[in-house]
Amino acid sequence: MKVINLKDEKHIKQIASILYDNFENWITAYDKGLEAVKKTVATEKISLAAVDENDSAIGWVSGIHEYPAAWELHPLVVSKEYRYKGVGTMLVKKFEEEVKNRNGKIIFLGTDDENGATSISGIDLFPNVLEKLKEIKNINAHPFEFYLKNGFEVTGIIPDANGFGKPDIIMCKRVE
Repeated sequence: MKVINLKDEKHIKQIASILYDNFENWITAYDKGLEAVKKTVATEKISLAAVDENDSAIGWVSGIHEYPAAWELHPLVVSKEYRYKGVGTMLVKKFEEEVKNRNGKIIFLGTDDENGATSISGIDLFPNVLEKLKEIKNINAHPFEFYLKNGFEVTGIIPDANGFGKPDIIMCKRVE
């Protein structure tokens, strides 16, 4: 496996399929996935693909320069058959290198909980939002734990971002 800059049509189409298969709440059709991927390639965004030994795309990470020193990582996706094999970590590490090369200092991301995968989903987080966030637990394989293992910290939350009881967990990592 290796990580490459995403630019060729074959890999772009493969990534669009992976998005469609894995982000049904966001990408509701293959064409929307294809449009989302193409937007990252034609801009100043970072767009990286993990490819296997057959030169097939198996994962993708993208990001945009949002603040003078900070980049948003969005999205990160790995094909289901390649999860838990180091592909996501490999993509995050290469993304970090790209951010450093562009003089970035911080990477941030939001990781939604729309499906009750954490202890802070399905409840009213007000009042004392931060007290509840301190006690966050992973209940059903939520990705925030993956990001913790890759050096990110939970730095905030947007309660009810996706509807009542469906928060967006904000995470950051310093890369300098």
